[in-house]
Amino acid sequence: MKVVERTGAQGAEKFYLIAVVQGLFLTLGHVIKNLFNPKRMSVVFYPEQKKALPPATRGRHRLMKREDGTPRCTACMLCATACPAECIHIKAEESPDPNIEKRPEKFDIDMLRCVFCGFCVEACPLDAIRMDIPDVTIADYTRESLVYSKEFLMNHDNKDVVTGYNPPRPVQLTHGPHARP
Repeated sequence: MKVVERTGAQGAEKFYLIAVVQGLFLTLGHVIKNLFNPKRMSVVFYPEQKKALPPATRGRHRLMKREDGTPRCTACMLCATACPAECIHIKAEESPDPNIEKRPEKFDIDMLRCVFCGFCVEACPLDAIRMDIPDVTIADYTRESLVYSKEFLMNHDNKDVVTGYNPPRPVQLTHGPHARP
């Protein structure tokens, strides 16, 4: 083993004064430039102006519906299992449709715990949950209103909200009326 001797900080370096003063001068330079030429600042005057979101932005969740309006979800619990924040809570019930074994009686997502990782979307074998509604300003006044229920998550038309975000998956859907021919 070779031991390398390191020299210690000398004088003003010992107290990091040089680095602190350099940082202050850099900040002061930016302030002066922006005061005398405000058009150079990259500022968006939110909420009057909004930046365009890229097509793969993970927005608000939604549950996809079948043609008859029932949820496409079969309560397989894969999305809740894949969620690292454990914010998805599903309670299953038997489905009256003989082709479908079960469906979600209760499907809640706690948006205060959600980290928008998209693991739930990737884990779903039926493409029943998507994160493509371009609503990234999720805010409210109470905690209870930020727990999204099944009814809230299904309150949409079944069209693509952001085209290109949910491309067709190479998954063979094997059961139910949502199976592809």
